[in-house]
Amino acid sequence: MRVPIGWLAEHVDLPGGIAVEELDNAFVRLGLEVEAVHRPEEVTGPLVVGRVLEIEELTGFKKPIRFCQVDAGEGEPRGIVCGARNFAVGDAVVVALPGAVLPGGFEIASRKTYDRVSDGMICSVRELGIGEDHAGILVLGDDAPEPGTPARPVVGLDDVVIELAVTPDRGYCLSMRGIAREMGTGLGVDWRDPGALTPPAWSGEPAWQVTVADADRCDRFSMIALEGLDPTAPTPWEIRRRLAQSGVRSISLAVDVTNYVMLELGQPMHAFDRDAVTGPIVVRRARAGERLTTLDGADRALDADDLLITDDTGPIGLAAVMGGASTEIGDGTTNVLLEAAHWEPTGVARTARRHRLPSEAAKRFERGVDPEMTMVALARAAALLAEHGGARVVGTPVDVDTRGPRPTIPLDADRPGRVAGVPYPPAQVVELLAQVGCAVDGEGAPLTVTPPSWRPDLTDPADLVEEVVRLAGYDDVPSVLPTAPPGRGLTETQRRRRVIGRTLAEAGYVEAPSYPFVGTAGLDALMLAADDPRREVVLVRNPLSEEEPALRTTLLPGLLATLHRNLSRGQRDVALFEHGAVFPGGERRPAPLPGVDRRPDDETLAALLGAVPVQPWHVAVALAGNREPRGWWGPGRPAVWADAVQAARRVAAATGVELTVRAGERAPWHPGRCAELSVDGRVVGHAGALHPRVCAALDLPARTSVMELDVDALPAAPVPVGPAVSAFPPVLLDLALVVRDEVPAAEVDAAVRDGAGELLESLRLFDVYSGPPVPAGSRSLAYALTLRAPDRTLTSEEATVVRDAAVATAAERTGAELRG
Repeated sequence: MRVPIGWLAEHVDLPGGIAVEELDNAFVRLGLEVEAVHRPEEVTGPLVVGRVLEIEELTGFKKPIRFCQVDAGEGEPRGIVCGARNFAVGDAVVVALPGAVLPGGFEIASRKTYDRVSDGMICSVRELGIGEDHAGILVLGDDAPEPGTPARPVVGLDDVVIELAVTPDRGYCLSMRGIAREMGTGLGVDWRDPGALTPPAWSGEPAWQVTVADADRCDRFSMIALEGLDPTAPTPWEIRRRLAQSGVRSISLAVDVTNYVMLELGQPMHAFDRDAVTGPIVVRRARAGERLTTLDGADRALDADDLLITDDTGPIGLAAVMGGASTEIGDGTTNVLLEAAHWEPTGVARTARRHRLPSEAAKRFERGVDPEMTMVALARAAALLAEHGGARVVGTPVDVDTRGPRPTIPLDADRPGRVAGVPYPPAQVVELLAQVGCAVDGEGAPLTVTPPSWRPDLTDPADLVEEVVRLAGYDDVPSVLPTAPPGRGLTETQRRRRVIGRTLAEAGYVEAPSYPFVGTAGLDALMLAADDPRREVVLVRNPLSEEEPALRTTLLPGLLATLHRNLSRGQRDVALFEHGAVFPGGERRPAPLPGVDRRPDDETLAALLGAVPVQPWHVAVALAGNREPRGWWGPGRPAVWADAVQAARRVAAATGVELTVRAGERAPWHPGRCAELSVDGRVVGHAGALHPRVCAALDLPARTSVMELDVDALPAAPVPVGPAVSAFPPVLLDLALVVRDEVPAAEVDAAVRDGAGELLESLRLFDVYSGPPVPAGSRSLAYALTLRAPDRTLTSEEATVVRDAAVATAAERTGAELRG
């Protein structure tokens, strides 16, 4: 919300000489974040209001040129050359006299041009730096001051605009009315409510027939009819200036007035061309197959949840969001229907998001507007259109009002003090709530509070407590650091998660967390089968993106998207990791919805916890390009599927467990390059190269490698025991075994370990070979064994016994043969 200080000063008695910085601090104290302060561009030198006395049309040039005699309040008129055509004799304009310097360092001087001496310049909005309109010069209204009056305050060159970030719960601050109330309360000065307007007592029959078929979504609908509007009447400069300061484009008088009143009172309105509306107005939900072309020219398929304004021809407006093109105010519109209503906020938010139409009206309606303002806003708009466009009201307005009484909120008078730790007397609590606009019954405890109509966010005692603390001043709330309890460190789970991240970072991986959301397209790209459990997702009711409406069941979609983004930015050697929770779907019990007025009982808490889905913690890595960089020392080494397997081994070793690696098959990995990772016979993850079709679908390099591991499935690490250090020398042996291709290397590894017994210190597979003289269908696995005894030097005979035992056990379990 952009707040012009000059406009604000019309409704608030700002202290004399108050600086912009002080207003900035006042907004912050009230809980309104100041995003920016916009100051007009600097204009120096004489800038005055002028009035056009004569216009001489010059001919013989490539474009139409005018030589104007302009009264600048100096007694004698000045001759000024101008190429604009949008003004006439008698119009008030802004004149930059010689010596003035306009934005951009443009100096004004008397000079000869087009065979005339131009003694100044008639200025456009863009030349003054107060807008982008350069189609013609700025024409002031009939109420412009006398010629020679300094023009800076007239055009707003002295007016600073403060831009506020309004949170969703404070929609009333999206209007000058709401800002004036806040600033008057915050500064302790008088303010005037622009909404304190009594509509005239119009007479006659209702000008239109209106039916509201869905009172739950629209509890007040008001409409007024006008005729005799001059379609050529310009919007007064004061309205256009304030619209521009607020970031709203000027369109026509009727549309500008509705936008101006919206900014002033916070009540959005819509203007229909009355001659284009056929039959009675009906407010209803959309029907199957209905479509609407909105004012932005888009033809939209309507949803059954969309609320519409319709006539006999069908939809003419998407309620609370945008009007329809068929009843748009045009250049020849003389008869107008003005509509102002109160719509249910959540329905407006759904419609705006569904159609991707974040209009200014929807932004206010989805935050909640004051239902008392519908008739006030119509009266204000009708008065402006009558004053500046000659329009007159026809008949009496329509006001369909089905609202019930406003609910009351019980509040203990001492509750704000208990929450904030500040002793607020009951009288102060009542006074502050009254400043908010609440009606408070009683001064003791409990109080009965009726929130004002413009504060739909006040629904619970906690909301009232927040208002008391905010208006009393957040600075009064003491800052007390809690005492850290002694003897508590990180939990075992926290330590495990931190050591995993540290281990992967030390191995050269870069952490790249992503949003925990996924869509059907992301799961399809991974080639997951229709019955894959990872397709059973938990849907989010209010997702950030309609393309990703579910919580992730695997880390891979987000991690691979990050990998693709880095590759598309020119990176070639990328190694990323992410660890975080995933959210498996399936059957879940519904959660109860307890109130916020008291602590839930144990049964409710148990039901809440029981309804929360399990959230296992996963870790995943993704690699592309070179794992070892190339340079003068060599060509480098490309990342392969074995690097992903090694990352899993590193993670397991860091958590104190040992993985068993065997061939596996699981999407999205390549069937021939997929390793199944297990601990004690339980599968905890997979690693390897992505399937080529997955790489193609995600636009990733061939043989991109990934790993995903369920960290919570890893068993707790045993208590570490320091190794026995032997002072005796080791015996180093190499052992090559020939096994069939279908025998997993992990089984051979386990057999050799068991056969070697206690004298085996370490075992490492250092070579895998296939080809002559190894028989077809078999491969050779070469192991390096380190043998050592804690109390003696092993003899060659003892080493031979251990070697033979290892070979015999491997032969018995896996059919291995010693390679000659």
